[in-house]
Formats: sequence, structure tokens, C-alpha cells
Amino acid sequence: MKQITFYLDFISPYAYLAFEALPAALQDLSYHVVYKPVFLGGLLKHNAVLGPAEVPPKRAWIYRHVQWLAQRDGVALDFPAAHPFNPLGLLRLAVACDAQGLPNRYVCETLFRHVWVGGADAANPQRLADVTQALAPVQEPGSAEVKAQLKAHADEAIARDVFGVPSFEVDGKVFWGLDALPMLRAYLDGDASLVGSEADTRWDRVHAWPSGIPARSA
Repeated sequence: MKQITFYLDFISPYAYLAFEALPAALQDLSYHVVYKPVFLGGLLKHNAVLGPAEVPPKRAWIYRHVQWLAQRDGVALDFPAAHPFNPLGLLRLAVACDAQGLPNRYVCETLFRHVWVGGADAANPQRLADVTQALAPVQEPGSAEVKAQLKAHADEAIARDVFGVPSFEVDGKVFWGLDALPMLRAYLDGDASLVGSEADTRWDRVHAWPSGIPARSA
């Protein structure tokens, strides 16, 4: 049985759609998912990348796109009252729901729907208090231990070359984005273009391709 590490941030509509799509996308395959919340803003900062919502035309396109995808796939999706928002309270709550900082699918589903169903303020303190009470975390969400676990998830993600969410890591390979689910399934299904020594060589060879754009100086 393969283990898939699913790196997610509740702020991302694509992560929400991927979370909803994952069971059907991998139906009849043998796998186990470990959910690891990460702060998307930290990943973007590490890679010196603007967040999608920081580029106004891109933000508008993403909002149109995810609404269309949700309607196509029959997934309930209502934008929260404000987006983007600070997701740290939700991320810490997710981590706090397990002693090892690894929330189960129910916890992740609850928090994704807290954000993406109903159109309310995702960061509202009273709503956060209510969902905290409902989930009954086993750790204190604001504790140093929980903050350290959340940071450890991010540090691990960066070490594994995760640069955004949703990302799925299996066997040291990272599959990024909602649109990578068919490729992830193909890998788990033993697709010869993705599995085997020749495929591994091809997978790693991309690092050696020359770029025609000079590297930026520090």
C-alpha cells in the first residue's frame, strides 16, 4: 500500500477541490493518505513567489475557474466573505486535533467546508471558536508545540521541493495541483511512463535542462 502525503492549506480553493476529488480520482487503488497542513504563504515566501491573489488578473481568473470547476463537478463552493484571509488559526486547529499534528480526513473536511461552504467569514473569531469546540482538539491550538508541528510540516514540505498546494508526495515524487490527480493515479497504477528506472531517470532529468534566462543575482 502506497502512502500519499497531502500538503494542504485551507485558504486554497484548488486544495479544497482536490480534497473533494481525491477519493473518486483514486478509486479502486490501494493507498493511505497522511494530511499535512502547511502555511501556503510560507512556501511562497521561501520560493520568492507572489501569491495568486496578489496578481489581480490572476486572482480574478482563479475565482472564475474554481467556481466553474465546482459547478462542473457538483461540489458546493461559496467564496468566504473575504479572500485571501489569514489561515493560521485554521491550520493550527487542524494540527491540534492530533497528538502528532496529523489531522484525519474528517477534521480536514470540516475545516475546508468551514471556509468554502456558506460564504461566511473564514477567519471570524466566533466561528473559529465554534469549530474549535466542535472538533475538540487534543492539543491547545495556540501552544508552542502546535506551532512547532505546523512549522515542521512546512520545513518537511520545502525539503521535499513542495512549492504550493495542493501537493501530493509519494515515493519522493511530488505531484502538484488539482490537475495532477490523473498523473498521480497513473503513477500509483504503475504507468510505465512514470514507474521504473527509465522513468525515474526521465523524472530527474528535468533538473539538468538549461535555461535561456539568466539566474537572478541575490
